[in-house]
Amino acid sequence: MLDAAMRAVVLTSALVTVVAGAPLDQAMAQPYPARPITLIVPYPPGGGVDLVGRLVGQRLSAVLGQQVVIENRGGAGGMIGTRDLAKAAPDGYTLGIMLTGISLSPNAGYDVNRDFSPIGLIASTPIFIVANPSFPARSLADVIAVAKKRPGKLAEGTPPAPTINYFAARLFNLMAGVNITVVSYRGTAPLTNDLLGNHVPLGFDTIPAAVSNVEGGELRAIAVTGPQRSATLPDVPTAAESGLPGFDAVQYYGLTAPAGVPRPIVDRLNKELRAILASDDFKKRLIAAGDDPAPSTPEEYAANIKREEGKWAALIKKLGLKIE
Repeated sequence: MLDAAMRAVVLTSALVTVVAGAPLDQAMAQPYPARPITLIVPYPPGGGVDLVGRLVGQRLSAVLGQQVVIENRGGAGGMIGTRDLAKAAPDGYTLGIMLTGISLSPNAGYDVNRDFSPIGLIASTPIFIVANPSFPARSLADVIAVAKKRPGKLAEGTPPAPTINYFAARLFNLMAGVNITVVSYRGTAPLTNDLLGNHVPLGFDTIPAAVSNVEGGELRAIAVTGPQRSATLPDVPTAAESGLPGFDAVQYYGLTAPAGVPRPIVDRLNKELRAILASDDFKKRLIAAGDDPAPSTPEEYAANIKREEGKWAALIKKLGLKIE
């Protein structure tokens, strides 16, 4: 009798466990995503990175069927937001926009080749060398000539290290043989504001942040730093065309997640991202903002990160730069 009673208790407990566990199993089996996603933009609102992040976030919300919440976590040249991303749970519900050069500070607190799951490139954008219209230069040769007449007395604004804008300015000084003081700003938005106000005469600004001001005549585009002219402003020559052969400084934007995100989630996000980038409407919006769509596989994006980080790390070493 006792054995029969005990068996009944065991069977009843097992049945309760199965029934109680069913919702948990079903929840675990829910297709991704099952709740809103946070997309970290590691720069202040209003700049080129913010624009790209919001464009991507809007389209991902539509195709994933879940809200993508943009969180601007600016500071320290993008390292604060990127550090937050590296520490987030690897469940696919925290993503981030990553830029080239974001790991080149010894104080970064993360390893860009180890602590992230690259999902895919979004776009590339060269940097514009721009000037306030009052600055007496219309070409890169003019800028170099003015700088050589006034060594150490000119200033050029950039977002802070370790942004590509900052490294482009340092590379320009090196290759042009000039001594122009590099003034760092918190992001492209405050840099653009100071260029417009003539608080700094020259700047290494991203195309998305500066294009409307260039088209409106409030800023003058001197040269573009990529190997090809920009489709957005094709009349602006490259730095290489303007007397600095081999000059190449391009900013890459990509979608990333913390290391350890399950591969099926990475593949799903990459698939949706590439479909977004293939849309004619989306491509037009990126190009109008000064970006060139750059779809890739996760592996291609990982290789891009490794190559670009190595390139700029070599410049830091050569110039003996101290990156905070």
